[in-house]
Amino acid sequence: MPIEVLGTRSGAGSAVTRGAKAAVTGGADAGAFAEKLGQLVEHVEDTAAEANVAINGMIDKSVDVHEAMLALTKAEQTFQLTVQIRNKLVQAYQDIMRMPV
Repeated sequence: MPIEVLGTRSGAGSAVTRGAKAAVTGGADAGAFAEKLGQLVEHVEDTAAEANVAINGMIDKSVDVHEAMLALTKAEQTFQLTVQIRNKLVQAYQDIMRMPV
């Protein structure tokens, strides 16, 4: 059942109505959000793999120590960002579950 916002007939109001309808029905935004999360996880895996290659290159002296440390730092920061996003999502879920119905 779609939700309609009362008294909104202008262009801005119709955008609000479309947003409310998408939120109620799940809309295409949920799929796009899941896709973006999947891309984020893949990016974390890719940067970790690049860091591993750089560290192995540092060991066999084909990669400069400085480049290996940069790759390792990038992988660490990407992972920390992903953990913080997960924490925010878990917190939002817990807040929603605590709401009275």
